Amino acid sequence: MKTHRQTKILELIKNNSIETQADLLDMLRRDGFNVTQATVSRDIKEMRLIKVLDSDGTYKYASEAVSPTEEASHAYLFSTAVLSIDYAHSLVVIKTRSGMAQAVCAALDSTHRVGVLGSIAGDDTIFVATRTDAASANLVSDLKKLITNRNNSI
Repeated sequence: MKTHRQTKILELIKNNSIETQADLLDMLRRDGFNVTQATVSRDIKEMRLIKVLDSDGTYKYASEAVSPTEEASHAYLFSTAVLSIDYAHSLVVIKTRSGMAQAVCAALDSTHRVGVLGSIAGDDTIFVATRTDAASANLVSDLKKLITNRNNSI
């Protein structure tokens, strides 16, 4: 239950601008989690969530502080090195240009994604083991968006 709740918390803070524990508590309850403020507070501490400045000048919860430079670097790396991304159940397969898998894998590992158990890279292929089929689908979707957004802005 705890893992499921914490996965949901990460999903909520990724998709919403959540400023307070009360906001997070309300969203969790709306989604069927019977939790207390103390539980949410412990989850925030355990998950090492931080508050970051949002584009509108307010602070919101985030899972980690990724600098815009690092984010742009990852987007560039993925858009230039990754050839394809797909998954089967809890295994994601990323095909890259020859010699680029290690760099892409290191960039992916640095994002500390929830639901990712581990990854291994060869010369042009990366295998990513995820906890669930849904985690695989989310990872593939997020990475494809990153690549598409970068390619569309060139």
